[in-house]
Amino acid sequence: MIISRLVERSRGWSTLLRLGLLTVGLVLAFGLPWYIYPPVALDIVAWALFAVALDLLLGYTGLLSFGHAAFWGSSAYATGIIAIETGLPFYVAVLGGAVVAALVALPIAMLSVRRTGIYFAMVTLAFAQLIFFIANQWRSVTGGENGLQGIPRNFFGLDLSDSFYFYYAALPLILFGLFAGWRVVHSPFGRVMVAIRENPARARALGYPVNRYKVQVFVLSAFLAGMAGGVYAVGHGFASLQEVYWTTSGKAVVMNILGGMGTLWGPVLGAGIIVLLEDYLATAGIDAVGVLTGGIFVVTVLLFRRGIWGTARHLIRTRRRNTETARDAEENPGDPIAEDATTNARRG
Repeated sequence: MIISRLVERSRGWSTLLRLGLLTVGLVLAFGLPWYIYPPVALDIVAWALFAVALDLLLGYTGLLSFGHAAFWGSSAYATGIIAIETGLPFYVAVLGGAVVAALVALPIAMLSVRRTGIYFAMVTLAFAQLIFFIANQWRSVTGGENGLQGIPRNFFGLDLSDSFYFYYAALPLILFGLFAGWRVVHSPFGRVMVAIRENPARARALGYPVNRYKVQVFVLSAFLAGMAGGVYAVGHGFASLQEVYWTTSGKAVVMNILGGMGTLWGPVLGAGIIVLLEDYLATAGIDAVGVLTGGIFVVTVLLFRRGIWGTARHLIRTRRRNTETARDAEENPGDPIAEDATTNARRG
């Protein structure tokens, strides 16, 4: 009885909290270019989708990838080539780039999932460096060190040369990617992802083809990362070697750890903090941007073990659980179940 009450109350609070967060998130997303420089706003939402894509693999499946720049960057180049050569609307170019990223990810995933832990991370990093080498050497297609320049913002004849208007034209793609990530996490497929993260051997014993699920989530993550990379490339009008360099992967990992892995909202928060911080330090004329952002990252990791969002969520849930169990204990004095629930909540 006591446990069922706690579950019902927890579900009610969770629903209200999710609706509130969704409303706040949408308001911020639509109002962002009114308060900060529109290109920076576009960078925030693009990096947010990239970080969420990586979170599907890192936070929910327990696979640390240092090679996601390969998918962000390959999609950026593919999106640019499609937009330049065909003149199609940038929506088609971005989705085409995301498909290319998924195709690139498929053989990488099939080989990488054979390893776990740091070995998986190193294999993905090696493949990413291979993509970087190809992009650097294939100058006739990628432009080499000069990059791919002059990517148009075609969209059914509309003038999107102003970054303010392009932000709102591209925002539906970002929101679709974020919704896709949320839907995957809150589906039976997402439950299997978490089971694999917690105990792969047990998931395999229950009959789930663990490696097949890992390949699927890897390719899905690459597709969403490709969408983010395509939007980023069209927004900036070029794709460079920086998009496929290993530091791009590391930046996405930092966003996940800073905000909180396995939360979806955490990577979005981490992306906003990193992009705004880098922009502020760059405009302030500070050269040691990496040193300062790295120092802030170290301090955050030491103080917030679950990341900023993850720690805040844990504290709120613990406090609410303690309050509810204490209330039930007062309503049912002498009930051993209520007393046990109160004790366990306080320990948690």
